[in-house]
Amino acid sequence: MDFPQLRAQFPTLEQTLEGYPLCYLDTAATSQKPKSVIDAMTQYYHKDNANVHRAAHQLSSRATSQYEAVRDQLKGFINARRREEIIFTHGTTESINMVAHGLMDQIQAGDIILIDTAAHHANIVPWQELAKRSGAIIKPIPLTEDCRLDELAYEALLQQKPAIVALCHVSNALGTLNPVNHLVAKAKAAGAITLVDGAQAIAHLEIDVQAIDCDFYAFSGHKMYGPTGIGVLYGRFDILDKLAPMMTGGEMIKTVSFDTTEFNVLPNRLEAGTPPIAEVIGLGAAIEFIQNLPKAETAQREQELLTYLQTQLANLGDIHLYGAHENNIGAVAFNLADEHHQDVGILLDQQGIAVRCGHHCAMPLMQSLAIKGCCRASIGVYTSKEDIDRFIEALTSVKEMLLE
Repeated sequence: MDFPQLRAQFPTLEQTLEGYPLCYLDTAATSQKPKSVIDAMTQYYHKDNANVHRAAHQLSSRATSQYEAVRDQLKGFINARRREEIIFTHGTTESINMVAHGLMDQIQAGDIILIDTAAHHANIVPWQELAKRSGAIIKPIPLTEDCRLDELAYEALLQQKPAIVALCHVSNALGTLNPVNHLVAKAKAAGAITLVDGAQAIAHLEIDVQAIDCDFYAFSGHKMYGPTGIGVLYGRFDILDKLAPMMTGGEMIKTVSFDTTEFNVLPNRLEAGTPPIAEVIGLGAAIEFIQNLPKAETAQREQELLTYLQTQLANLGDIHLYGAHENNIGAVAFNLADEHHQDVGILLDQQGIAVRCGHHCAMPLMQSLAIKGCCRASIGVYTSKEDIDRFIEALTSVKEMLLE
């Protein structure tokens, strides 16, 4: 498949905004959806709309088959050992909250929880809430000057035998890639339970949870060309099976009486209520879309585009680039001189350029950078060199408007 054919699969990109063709550089916030994903969800609502697991009729049978088939897809997609290790959630945020809540009985006062300073709020706040309830102690893992995780400081913190280590695979704000295999191995050697936030990695890298060897890995469908409202929690079966359910009711129940309730087995035990059925089916279509891409060629193309984006921004002048500029994935964070990031974003939008502006749900990281926020341009499989050129041309006009 050539690039024009690939890009043509994304109907949202065909529109114009105030006379400008849409230039979408906000994939790190949410990716656009190929027609195959939209069609899969439409087909479910059109032909197979029924609740899963419980009915004897054909619509429910078809819906259940499609729903559970995606669990099998995911097992292969991330190389889980068992299909029961795949739990459907509503997104990365719910997945991490599910783990933090589920570990409540296993964490004691004084236990240490290590968190990556560059983490998304969704990988900070659930652990803070766990610490409040249990008396555990949160300790951030410092960053180096180029905003990479400081491995010397990390190793020193591991000497304190933390109970939990929560890492991000790729920084959502900066695109920084963490060596999670190496970091997880060190954490496990120290006896810690490990969780990796893979929301920004899942669309760009081939994920092998057995190779990473983490206890939990979380990601969202809408970051990987799938629907919003669907996420995945992978957990090693033995530790996943010990999680206390965050929600109860529905399919997670085996038997109920007014005397006692017995919970179901995995994966049902952690999937209370009616699940996001159409979204799971759409996620299956997104996985198929990703698997049909030429992996090496796609990765090389994305990396070349990211390097080109970094270079063009640096050459523009009066641009502050944040973080490391090598071994990054998908995103570049920047500010224009001392101008407010929101002003820059609004002026870019007026020329059809969509970028993200703000603290990117990473306030501790912004504090470490001594800024209140920044702009972020991020790419996907549909991003073209022409998109980057249009962005730079528009940013040049914004610079002329604000600085001259």
